[in-house]
Parts: sequence; structure tokens; C-alpha cells
Amino acid sequence: MLIVDTHVHTGIRKYEPIEVILFQMERNGVGKAVLIQHRGETDNGYHLECVRRYPGRFVSVCLVDTDREDAPERLAYWAEQGVQGVRLWPTVRSPGSDPLAIWRKAAELGLVVSSLGRVPEFASDDFRGLVEALPDLPLVIEHLGGVGHQPDPPYTAYRKVLGLARYPNVYMKVGGFGEFCQEPFPFRQIPPVAEMALDAFGPTRLMWGSDYPPSGRREGYRNALQFPLEHIPFRSDADREWVFGRTALSLWRFEEAARA
Repeated sequence: MLIVDTHVHTGIRKYEPIEVILFQMERNGVGKAVLIQHRGETDNGYHLECVRRYPGRFVSVCLVDTDREDAPERLAYWAEQGVQGVRLWPTVRSPGSDPLAIWRKAAELGLVVSSLGRVPEFASDDFRGLVEALPDLPLVIEHLGGVGHQPDPPYTAYRKVLGLARYPNVYMKVGGFGEFCQEPFPFRQIPPVAEMALDAFGPTRLMWGSDYPPSGRREGYRNALQFPLEHIPFRSDADREWVFGRTALSLWRFEEAARA
């Protein structure tokens, strides 16, 4: 099974250099990864350097300063350089006459949006309206919609986030269980939020991402991979293959990155 990690961070001013990411991947049998730009960094040059240095191993999801009026042009520039996605918060709106300008530009450029936010933001009518306005934009909700360490029954708001699965262009990421279990590893009381996401989105629109290096301070890279592999109640080996690799390969073009 080819494993793709859809959520790792690397950089030269924050987090670890790419060689540390590669060490964890190779030690744990992970073949490819999506580099997610960290908050506060809009120079995506190091990401693209990593993509070029290791052809076929990585693709890049960039950040731009969405408060600037020229943000759509900056996004076009980074797309020309080879990024395949952009990270946008669900509440991001562009200055000027079109509040969805940066979102529309991502759709126009054929990029994937990876979205970081909290449950109330994703559950809002405003975000649902955005999704409905851009049916051709692949949109990946990070970190199980930001469910965090307070996922208590009956999960009313979280269920509303999962309701976005009705839109075929919306996907969700599941990470290590340290993101939502209140106790440290090894986890014994596990809220059913990953299982609920699998039921809502199905294996072909759910994907795994380690959130490394932050997950290294929780359960560590290996456990962030192995625990979901062993404890998400998949119905078949094929379903597991989708969540841990094939869904990512259906969205991101690693072969194209290798030719850049």
C-alpha cells in the first residue's frame, strides 16, 4: 500500500528542514507527502525547492497574504512556480468588490484548497454558501474540521460540519488521534469522531495527514500513523488504501511535480 501523508510542515524559520520529514517518512513506510505551509509564512520558495530536490515525493500547498488586494495575482504567481494548492481559513474574504476573489482564483487555477478552521466556522451557513458558490473547487477540511480536544456527545456542531459531505467537491483530513483524545498516548477513551468522518465522507473523500512536526509533541509520527491504521473501523482493505493514499493521489499530481 502506497501511503501518502497529506499534512506535514517544513520550513527554514519554523519547524524542521525537509530532511527530518524524509527521515520520518522512510522510517515509517510513507511514500509521498503534501507540504502544508505554516501560518505566518507567505514565501513559499523553500517548499518549491523541496519539491524540485525530491521529484515525485512532495507537492506544495502555499500561503498568500489574503488581506492584500493583489492576493489573487500572488496566488497565480505561486501556481506558475509549481504549487498545487493554497491554504485558506473558512472565514477568509477578499478586500474589494468580490469577497470570494481569492477562492475563485484558486478554482480558476485548478488548485486544491486546504482549509484550517474551527467547528463553528465550518458549520456556519456562511461557509456552506461559499461551498455552494464554488462547486468545482476541491476543498479539503483539515483536522476533522477542528474538532479538537472537546468532542462531546451528541456532537451537534460537528455533525453539521460532516453534513458538508453532501457536496462532492468537499474532502476531510483525519490525523493522529492525539488531535482529539483528551488523554496522552496510548489512547483508551476514543471519541468516535474519525469513524463519524469515515461514515459521512466515505473512504474516497477522507485522507490521512500526520500534522508533523506538531504531532511529534503528542504521540509521535509513528503512532500518528499506526494508531489510525489500526483503530479506524474500515470495512475493507480497499477502504484503508483510499484513506491512506489513493484519495490523496486523486487530488494531487505528484507525477507533474516530478517533471517540474
